[in-house]
Amino acid sequence: QVQLVESGGGLVQAGGSLRLSCAASGRTLSMYGMGWFRQAPGKEREIVASISWSGGSTIHADSVKGRFTISRDNAKNTVYLQMNSLKSEDTALYYCAVRLRVGLNTGDFGFWGQGTQVTVSS
Repeated sequence: QVQLVESGGGLVQAGGSLRLSCAASGRTLSMYGMGWFRQAPGKEREIVASISWSGGSTIHADSVKGRFTISRDNAKNTVYLQMNSLKSEDTALYYCAVRLRVGLNTGDFGFWGQGTQVTVSS
């Protein structure tokens, strides 16, 4: 089993920055790809970014490309999401998850954390 705990969310003004962390326990993450997702009220959960087990390959959703960066530190068993130039439409509950198979849909990921709230005021 893997337990994931997200942190780093909060209230920030538009144009500001936040850094989310996803800390894992129970199993090393170094063999797994990871992903960050978000879900806004009334909307479906969507992929934000994904990273390979080594960190050598990343994918970012078009809506966050150039503003958000996913990274990982396998020695700390932690995955990060640096969010810059935040917009009101980035307001959502942000989750991290382990990538269990090829694909970027929610069904391709598991061991979801509880999420951390990001609220961007305009």
